[in-house]
Amino acid sequence: MWKVKPPVAFPMETRYRSILENLVPPDPMSQFHLRRGSPEEEFPDLGRNFTWMGRILTPAMYRRQFDRCTPSGVMFDDVIRLGIEEPGEWSGPVTVGCLAGDAQSYILFCDFFDRIIEAYHEHKVTSMTPESDSNYDNLKGGDDLDRSFAVYCEVSVTRAVEDFCFPSHCSRGERRHLLSLARRALQKLEAELPGQLFLLEELSRQQQAEMKATSPTSLQLRCGVARDWPDARAAWLSQDGSLVIWVNIDDHLRLVSHRDDANVAEAFKRVFINLQKLEEHYRALKHPFIWKQQLGWVTSSPADVGTGLKVSIHLKLQLLPQHKRLPDVLTRLKICMEKTESPEVYSVRNIATFGQTEVELTQLVVDGVKLLIAMEKRLQASADIHELLPSHK
Repeated sequence: MWKVKPPVAFPMETRYRSILENLVPPDPMSQFHLRRGSPEEEFPDLGRNFTWMGRILTPAMYRRQFDRCTPSGVMFDDVIRLGIEEPGEWSGPVTVGCLAGDAQSYILFCDFFDRIIEAYHEHKVTSMTPESDSNYDNLKGGDDLDRSFAVYCEVSVTRAVEDFCFPSHCSRGERRHLLSLARRALQKLEAELPGQLFLLEELSRQQQAEMKATSPTSLQLRCGVARDWPDARAAWLSQDGSLVIWVNIDDHLRLVSHRDDANVAEAFKRVFINLQKLEEHYRALKHPFIWKQQLGWVTSSPADVGTGLKVSIHLKLQLLPQHKRLPDVLTRLKICMEKTESPEVYSVRNIATFGQTEVELTQLVVDGVKLLIAMEKRLQASADIHELLPSHK
């Protein structure tokens, strides 16, 4: 009942995708007389770039993309700007280092984006349509985490709207049109879940802090995501506080449900029940969410394709973070762990969003958290955790 079904008819890339890698059309930007050199002269310095973009992009690949441009004007240099502005660190997590300017970017630059997606999500892009399952009844054990350790959880999902460019490339008019669509769709949602839409430009600093509406980062400003801030940015808050929907922040839409009792199952249920309703409302407005046959749901970042789902659980841990085997454990569990502002509290979340269903990704985090809690208990009892180490997945 809760499975999200893709459109029956797929776009033209189904037929033409196989020849795009060898397709180099005349430069559509030449009419603007851009002062660009040759691909060899324009190739970026990636010597100290530690993103997946920096690892994957070669002069030959750059040359193939150089003269391509989507109908809305997205060039390949627009796509890789994020990784040039933020090259990453050799000791930190590897980010994708790129952003799509529109949905067509994933098709026109598919030989680049497919490699990025495969490397980041560790899953092969094929002609098979990704499976989708948001039936919360299939989730096991998301409501019974040990509250002595699990103190908070957050489930979020991003979606992009058909016929609009992504935040790094959209115009003011597009952004305002997206806000108008969101207002109409959310009014229909309010019939079942009362709530209120707040424009960020009308909120005081204190109100923004209460809603966790942080100011844009310098990186968001540099790569164009936060242009004209806070124009046409908004947050919809349900009356019971169980759901927040961000509009035009880092993507067209982001639904977030958080709980202080760390009940992941309830947060998952709240997000996907309302996501399905929103999807129906947007489809009725003739602007469905963007779905690509080989990738599933797509948004501006290739780090979010497939499901757009992020599941985060905050854990109180004292001994495990210092254990020498922890990095290997996290790698095997395919999750990551980061410090929070609170001492001895760590955020555990999924890395990949592509290659597994929504239920499977959530189950991955829930099972991983339970294992980390079991390890912490063993360490607190001065016992060894060797027999709890997971096998490679």
